[in-house]
Amino acid sequence: MSIVKINALTVPAEQRETLEKRFASRAGAVESSDGFEWFELLKPLEGTDQYLVYTRWRSEADFQAWMEGPMKAAHQGGAAEGGERPKPAASGSQVWTFEVVQQAGPKPA
Repeated sequence: MSIVKINALTVPAEQRETLEKRFASRAGAVESSDGFEWFELLKPLEGTDQYLVYTRWRSEADFQAWMEGPMKAAHQGGAAEGGERPKPAASGSQVWTFEVVQQAGPKPA
């Protein structure tokens, strides 16, 4: 079964719009990565300042290949006009890993 990686990003209120814009303008390299199955950016509505970045992968090896290849390259670039990288929108990050042991989708009508 698939694995899920959830990156819990602590985002101060004044940085939320910045974070959302950065994700909206991302290169999209993850979508064409081998083993990639799903992506969602989840915005908190109440009770927390953590955004959740949800990705689903065919295997841990596929996720690690993406981390060492396209993701690493994307995060090393992105310097602003003056050669400086933009300040991170998140003040903290924690990655959680889960194995999918059961799943269900909507029943056909």
